[in-house]
Amino acid sequence: MSTYSPDTKTISLEEYGITSTDINYQLSPSELHKITLDKGMGKEASSGALAINTGEFTGRSPMDRFIVKDDVTADKVWWGDINIPFAPDKFDALYDKVIDYLNEKELYVRDAYACADKDYKLNIRVINEYPWSNMFAYNMFLRPTVEELNGFNPEWTVVNAPGFMADPEVDGTRQHNFAILNFTRKIALIGGTGYTGEIKKGIFSALNFILPVYKDTLPMHCSANVGKDGDTAIFFGLSGTGKTTLSADPNRKLIGDDEHGWTNENSVFNFEGGCYAKVINLSAENEPEIFGAIKKGAILENIVMDDKGAVDFADTSITQNTRVSYPIYNIENIQEPSIGTNPKNIFFLTADAFGVLPPISKLTPAQAAYHFISGYTAKVAGTEAGVVEPVPSFSACFGAPFMPLHPTKYAEMLSTKMQEAGVNVWLVNTGWTGGPYGVGTRMKLKYTRAMINAVLNGDLGLYSYDKYHIHSVFGVAQPRECPGVPTEVLSPRTTWNNDEEYYKTAFKLSNAFRENFKKFEAYANEEIRRGGPQRYAF
Repeated sequence: MSTYSPDTKTISLEEYGITSTDINYQLSPSELHKITLDKGMGKEASSGALAINTGEFTGRSPMDRFIVKDDVTADKVWWGDINIPFAPDKFDALYDKVIDYLNEKELYVRDAYACADKDYKLNIRVINEYPWSNMFAYNMFLRPTVEELNGFNPEWTVVNAPGFMADPEVDGTRQHNFAILNFTRKIALIGGTGYTGEIKKGIFSALNFILPVYKDTLPMHCSANVGKDGDTAIFFGLSGTGKTTLSADPNRKLIGDDEHGWTNENSVFNFEGGCYAKVINLSAENEPEIFGAIKKGAILENIVMDDKGAVDFADTSITQNTRVSYPIYNIENIQEPSIGTNPKNIFFLTADAFGVLPPISKLTPAQAAYHFISGYTAKVAGTEAGVVEPVPSFSACFGAPFMPLHPTKYAEMLSTKMQEAGVNVWLVNTGWTGGPYGVGTRMKLKYTRAMINAVLNGDLGLYSYDKYHIHSVFGVAQPRECPGVPTEVLSPRTTWNNDEEYYKTAFKLSNAFRENFKKFEAYANEEIRRGGPQRYAF
């Protein structure tokens, strides 16, 4: 237990093996901003935001994410290429080496918490080597009051040492960087990478185990907002598919942009206290809420700016995964607290690199389960290390890299909740139209927004033959008309102007769906299996 005073600014970390006395505790964003500038670790943009470079890694490194395999996790985690096992003794030895390294550094420590619903609150202590990493933690986690900090008892600890390089032959890592979860010691150990996303995704991954196993609550890689009448909408999707952009709506209150829980008490709550948005090609015209949030207190990552601090959001010379983090209160129209009721509509967002899926289509319950388990999208360049151009990808539950349990566990929970709540589920292609990546063009944001609004306003209505067309390959119901969207845009085949090439590509993707789903067939009933594409080419 700790006693906190805003004037203290220090804390003992001896329980973690840290004996260093050069510790900065609970510094304000402005203090961390100034320290970063004074140390030459960042620059200030003309907007007032702090601009930093994360170094070698400008995205997550999935092959270097591990989970300690022990009595807590051995029989529950879905082990494989996503959840890679790590030996407990190797973790303990590596942890001690990281602590020895940090004992020689000036450190930045923050107490915070995750989960806006007080019944699911997870207290977190973040120990950072860099001041801007600690400022990121301020932005992204929920911020305790002075009263809450008195007697604060952290349940999980994030130890973040970007400058520490592991020795793979000795430490058991794949290379010098690593992000390891230990559910027994309740530690997220991160080293060798300055990419801040590893900090938030470490806690997200931990909650994706804790909530379903111990709290009977569904964790979701999604954004969420709420309308004037209290209707909640959820947006599932991987990075770059539009979760943050589409949920930041001036006519609806933002609950959160990336990570949520859906409880048995019919509520949806945000895990986080901030947003972490992609800023590639960002403009005030297309994304005014996000653009306006980039001000003092925000952190820009790996962007390019001129000597006067003007940012060129189109410049991807460092990475296409340029980012901004900011506290959620930088968005004017937010839900406080970050909690909503059962959703009325769920959107599955996919950036279809093949350009064959409809821009919007309505799914049956079986199709919803199938597409949730499949999680089709395209990996967007720069989001992961080694990805330099979009690649068609299947990521179960639209978030497999962060899901410690078998995907069907999350799918079963979602399916049950959707049926109980009577939710409408929509598949939205924010990717390519008029041809595949390299030939066609990206779907215009104004059209996607118009389609989302049409759903939320009830303009697309119930399924009927007059209003919907059943896609001949994927079997989904695509609307024939939508306010604000040209009719030809609603039909991907029409935008190609080449039926033979369109169907050839559509069948190629449908085969990929079927091939991917083979590993889940033993866990899925006949109804769910029929939720996928039924026609395919040999």
